[in-house]
This record gives sequence, structure tokens and C-alpha cells, in this order.
Amino acid sequence: MRPAAISLDLGHTLVFEQPSRHAIYAEAARARGLRVTDEEMRERMREANQALPERIEGAYRYSDRWFRRFIERIFHAGLELPADRLPELTDELFARFESPSTFRLFPGALELLAGVRAAGLPLGLISNWSARLPRLLDNLGLSEHFDFVLCSALEGVEKPDARLFLRAAELAGVRPQQLLHAGDREREDGGALDAGCQAVIVEAFGPPGLRRRPELPRVADLEQLLSWIRARL
Repeated sequence: MRPAAISLDLGHTLVFEQPSRHAIYAEAARARGLRVTDEEMRERMREANQALPERIEGAYRYSDRWFRRFIERIFHAGLELPADRLPELTDELFARFESPSTFRLFPGALELLAGVRAAGLPLGLISNWSARLPRLLDNLGLSEHFDFVLCSALEGVEKPDARLFLRAAELAGVRPQQLLHAGDREREDGGALDAGCQAVIVEAFGPPGLRRRPELPRVADLEQLLSWIRARL
């Protein structure tokens, strides 16, 4: 079916962190005299993300309150940073991930956004991201490109939950089957298929080692994604 609206993921689809998220956390730790490598920090972050509940004191995953507990678990409980140093560290990390200097646009990102606009299609963003997402988009100069933004921390639900994709279709004014969603993760972004929408995976960092959803179409980069969209209009 010809798509009548487009939604995009943000992280590792339109932008990526430079350096990586775990490298930024490890850098902050070493600046405070804590001994940890980038790879050790990656594992600590993965463990904390899996161990913490979806909600902490009513705050959904990736909200500020949730992230404070996440940072506390890694730096205080894990690396033994004194508790009285956590507020300053937390403020530093929050600011770092709100700063446009932390992120890089993938080649073809602006051309993709302009191309979708030129085609006259409603364009939205669906991201599992912190509540700082609207400010980050402003700081990156990307807000003006989107008709709507759905942020998991603000919506209280995250991909691959079908409700996000159905909400996107509603905001775009189209039927679910007319919404095409593009992102980099089979599980999260492939959830669009389970909502009755269309989906395509962007493999900008290369194909995964194991493709668990072979029914998902794939493109190598954003230039190919724009061509793929245009071919279906």
C-alpha cells in the first residue's frame, strides 16, 4: 500500500552519539577518579537498564527520576562514588545528552526530512528517549521538520508497543496501514508491523548478526531510505 505518512526513529537512525553513550559515562567516571573502561561501563549500563523496573515512583523509564536512579545504581552502588557527588554528576550527564555537540546527523538525514516534506507526507518522530527529547530536537534544529513527536518517557509507553504507532497514525490523520515507520531496531521499530503499520529497517551501522524478522524490508542508509519511500509513492 502507498504510504500516506512517515514516522522515523531518532537514535541510530537520524542521529548517533559521538562519542558513544557508554564512553561518555565512562569519561565522567574517570574524571572523578573512578577506574572503569568504556567496555566495563557498557556492561554496567546494560545491567542497570535490565535491572531497574519500568516505573520508579510512578516515573516511566528514561524520565529524569528514572535516570537519577539509573545513574545512582551505576556510579554510587556500583563504582562507589560518594552520594553527595551524585547531583553534580547527574546534572552534567543530563546537560551532555541535551547538547547538540553530543550528536551527529547521519549522512542524508536532512535530505530525507526535506524529501518527505516535498512529497507532501505528514512526518513524525517516534523514539524511546528521555523527557528531554523536545529540547534536544530544538537544539539540533530538527523540531521544525516534524508534525508530531512521540517520546516514550512522556507518553508512558515505549516501542514496540502498538499504542505508539497507532497514536502516530491518528496524529498523522491516516489509517494504521498507511503509516510507514523507519528505524534501526528489529524489535522496537519492527513493532510497527504488529500495529498493522508498514515498517522498514535502516542498517546504517551494518546488518545485525542475526536477522530475527526476515519479513522486514531493509535499506543500508538514509539515501536508500528516501529512494525506497519515493518508489512507493
